[in-house]
Amino acid sequence: MSAVRRARDERLTNALDQNARDLLRYLERRVGSNDAPDALSDTMVAAWKGAARVPTNPVEARMWLFGIARNVVLNHSRGERRRSRLAERLRESVGVLPANNDAAAGLDVLDAIQRLDPDLSEVIRAVHWDGFSLAEISQYLGLPASTVRSRYHRAKRELAHVLGSQVELIQ
Repeated sequence: MSAVRRARDERLTNALDQNARDLLRYLERRVGSNDAPDALSDTMVAAWKGAARVPTNPVEARMWLFGIARNVVLNHSRGERRRSRLAERLRESVGVLPANNDAAAGLDVLDAIQRLDPDLSEVIRAVHWDGFSLAEISQYLGLPASTVRSRYHRAKRELAHVLGSQVELIQ
């Protein structure tokens, strides 16, 4: 094994060691505690497959890992939507009524966040659940800071509208 590859592998190992708990918490909040360990495993596998791209700066490596985790979450969400559509088609084909949705009884903040466009909800979650700054979110999403700022403000407006409040909900 070459010295360059050993150094790269060591950087990735250190980044994973330092960030695994935060990645797991991030994933738990997005895919649930049952699926989070598998999502973390998928994140680690993807990181090793892309090990040649691991940044040398520890902060950049952290954001790179969270970018990978976000892609794992997006893949998970697509799978959940496919399973949900399939379950709905099966219910319809056998004549079973869909289960009563708790959101019909009244919206709460979590439901409102879930109803946002995924790009907007990701920014809200990253700021308020994970404690990332808008600059860090910009880095792990690979977007300009101005785009992340505008998504954050648009998400706050939409949340205020959905929740029926004209006051600043998130400060």
